[in-house]
Amino acid sequence: MKRLPVLVLGLSAALAGPAIAQHDPAHPPIDCPLRAQGVNPDHLRPFAEVEDYIAFLERADRALWQKPDSVVAALGLAGTETLVDLGAGSGYFSFRFAKALPKGKVIAAEIEPEMIRHIHHRAMTEGVTNLEAKLIQPEDPGVTAEADVVFLCDVLHHVADRPAWLSKLTAAMRPGARLVLIEFKAGPLPEGPPEAAKIGRDQLLDLVGQAGLVLHRESTELLPYQEYLIFEKP
Repeated sequence: MKRLPVLVLGLSAALAGPAIAQHDPAHPPIDCPLRAQGVNPDHLRPFAEVEDYIAFLERADRALWQKPDSVVAALGLAGTETLVDLGAGSGYFSFRFAKALPKGKVIAAEIEPEMIRHIHHRAMTEGVTNLEAKLIQPEDPGVTAEADVVFLCDVLHHVADRPAWLSKLTAAMRPGARLVLIEFKAGPLPEGPPEAAKIGRDQLLDLVGQAGLVLHRESTELLPYQEYLIFEKP
């Protein structure tokens, strides 16, 4: 994210009192999603710290094993769906989905306000009009019935109370909606979380099944280090 230049006001301007901003009708005010949800952006972590984390998420070598374009293509999206990218991070997948859904909508949901600021700023800078950044709470995925697809990549192992969280998620989904779940496989891998943090395939199937979804299909060959499971709400 680029830093904004610091504007130094002259003495005469300062003495004249606060200026009243006038908006050009052709350029309406920025609708900041954080302020809309009652979060003060002035209290966020420093840009440098956040930029380091974004750089880690967006590093070039990640694509070698994450295969983001193949993951998006494998969903066979029609281009009109509403997709929720839960735990969107830097928007690594969100912006790819936005390109794949020219007549649809992407909701990039995150618990970290710094990531929401980054996604919103990038979407505005790049003119991505079908992507909405949404701040959610750790205990509530905040999904609504408008979602045709809910996408979770390397997120579920971070959730504290998985059964309760998944129950809220699936209860909000409409019948026929899909949940795409990507998690690191069990066993020693060159990428991914510690072994103790991983959720094995059988446990994933049990957790999501208990929440009310059924396995629609899976790809065992697409990703070298991760499970790729697609569930559907009956």
